[in-house]
Amino acid sequence: MTSSGLEDILPLSPMQEGLLFHSRYEQDGADVYAVQHVFDLRGALDGDRLRTAVDALVQRHANLRAGFREVGSGRTVQTIARHVEVPWKEVDLSAPTASGADEELDRLAAREHSHRFDLAEPPLLRFLLARLGEEHHRLIMTTHHILLDGWSTPILVRELTALYESQGDPAELPRVTPYSQFLGWLAQQDQAAAEAAWREAYAGLERATLIGPTDPGRAGRMPERIVLELDEDRTAALADRARRDGVTLNSVLQAAWGLVLSRRTGQNDVVFGAVVAGRNPQLTGVESMVGLLIAMIPVRVALDPAQSLLSTVLRIQEEQSALTAHHHLGLARIQRLAGYNELFDTSLVFENYPWGEDPADRSGPGLRIAPDLSRGRDATHYPLTLIAAPGRRLHLRLDYRDDIVDRAEAQSYLDSLIRVLDLFTADAGRSVGRIDLLTHEERTTLLKHATTHTTPDTTNSSSTLPELFEAQAARTPHAPAITHNNTTLTYAQLNTQSNQLAHHLITTHHIGPEDTIAIALPRTPDLITAILATLKTGAAYLPLDPQHPTHRLTHILTTAQPTLTLTTTDTHLPHHTTTLHIDHPTTHHHLNQQPTHNPTNHHRTTPLTPHHPAYLIHTSGSTGHPKGVVTTHRN
Repeated sequence: MTSSGLEDILPLSPMQEGLLFHSRYEQDGADVYAVQHVFDLRGALDGDRLRTAVDALVQRHANLRAGFREVGSGRTVQTIARHVEVPWKEVDLSAPTASGADEELDRLAAREHSHRFDLAEPPLLRFLLARLGEEHHRLIMTTHHILLDGWSTPILVRELTALYESQGDPAELPRVTPYSQFLGWLAQQDQAAAEAAWREAYAGLERATLIGPTDPGRAGRMPERIVLELDEDRTAALADRARRDGVTLNSVLQAAWGLVLSRRTGQNDVVFGAVVAGRNPQLTGVESMVGLLIAMIPVRVALDPAQSLLSTVLRIQEEQSALTAHHHLGLARIQRLAGYNELFDTSLVFENYPWGEDPADRSGPGLRIAPDLSRGRDATHYPLTLIAAPGRRLHLRLDYRDDIVDRAEAQSYLDSLIRVLDLFTADAGRSVGRIDLLTHEERTTLLKHATTHTTPDTTNSSSTLPELFEAQAARTPHAPAITHNNTTLTYAQLNTQSNQLAHHLITTHHIGPEDTIAIALPRTPDLITAILATLKTGAAYLPLDPQHPTHRLTHILTTAQPTLTLTTTDTHLPHHTTTLHIDHPTTHHHLNQQPTHNPTNHHRTTPLTPHHPAYLIHTSGSTGHPKGVVTTHRN
């Protein structure tokens, strides 16, 4: 591919900056933002004439000739070549002996898709025309998402058809609204107002919503996918219910996906990404503009168990509508305003593109170009991406990275989503807290694997939690107490480790009843050991999530004023207390010197009773308590 001359230099949109980052950073695996569209062509076709139409189409839209280069200041710009040579291939798969034409076409398409684009070298699109029969062809367009969004595709198809019929003459087409006008409009928006709106929208968020482990070095990988469609009756009933209640299908899907994530993560306040069109009606001609106008924004779904499903949908729609004017702010900036590097790792795409009349249904002479959605390739870098497309049948597709989520788990996400959609149709007034998303099979599996334990008599109010645990450890010393990944601790092992840590806290740090220990540890056996050890000293524990924003951690530590914080060497916390790094070699050395027997009141700084505090939870008000610290006693 070659280009000649320079026509223009343009800035990047926030979405383009994000895609450029992923494509440059994830060089070891697949470029998941390489997109492939497959079009079914019916009618007599002149290949040279179609290639002329493609060249005219690329010449017509300057941003299709863009390359992305870093300038001397370190900033990346898109350079628009005056002319580019568009890569074009033709293959004939129509021979009678070519019984595997579809399989061969799939192989060729996969090879085209796997060939990475150099984003600095335009054009970032190429074409393959396959002849399948006398009047049957397929056109495969492989491009990079940094050039185009889904809304642009129907526009390109309509223009390509017109240019084919006019032999490449654009005179009959309407005047182009250049993509550069959108970039100029972005630069004029009120950044301060947008930042204030997003900051307010994410105030009080206590946790990111992540279904997979955070791994910045994870290589790109094309996802597996599960596709299904609601039948026409269920689709019509869902659309009718949404219309009668004054909500969009997109809002229903957002609420449903939020509820599914809530059930899967155990969080009542969840966040996921959503793709928005970004085509502000204030910009003249934006509906026919070709380019990347979409944006990825976070959607927050805070669930109130007492609120009905319908009320939840209405509230989400209202909250998202209030943020529409601020969609132009980049995702990276929004996440920083919320206090997180990564707010979510699942996304929702609602595809409602302006295809209009189905080209395949047209009668009369001429070339008919229709998208073959079953053969296209597109993806994101997230572990889960839900794609929904309305129509007579609601089309649902769940893309999943099978190195993070297996097929059975992905299917269960989709099954849960369908149950919420059906429930919205049948009983939208049901309270969120009464919605059960377990299938009969899942409930049976849980019950089958549940273990019945005989619990000790706790009616004696003098029993403390450490004593109850120690009694269980004495009864079943070799029974597994904790299983985590490939690690299993028996009751005896857990009791011994927590005893050693408790003795260290008592003798070295003088921890005892009425003291508070903050615990900022990942969800590993060390967390359970630390909680038990704290309780054995007689102190109360205060759980901290290191992923919370710094300002929130500072507020909690300032309010609770713990005596000591247990954490790890790679966890960064505000410096408000004395800190003990339990993974430090010196700590390990001291712990190994401690006795293994159960601490008693003889060892503690003061006697422990059931009336001493056991733990402190800092609430946001959702528990029914006022905002602040809730203290729970041992009885």
